[in-house]
Amino acid sequence: MTPSEFALLGTLMRGPGRVFPRAVLMDRMQGYQFAGYERTVDSHIKNLRKKISLCLPDQVLIQSVYGIGYKLITAS
Repeated sequence: MTPSEFALLGTLMRGPGRVFPRAVLMDRMQGYQFAGYERTVDSHIKNLRKKISLCLPDQVLIQSVYGIGYKLITAS
């Protein structure tokens, strides 16, 4: 896992069920206000999902929230 992916996962794990906007995830991932594209988060999330699926196949842990960002799915 890259440092960026690790930071994303850590952020999501600190607030399971909470929706994190892309801008917040970028800030937590980079450690400062990043002037780049918020869609960069999408690429990191995609890679993180692939790596998680190697260990936990057939489980979706990170859910996209259309137009907002992402959240970690909590067990029901």
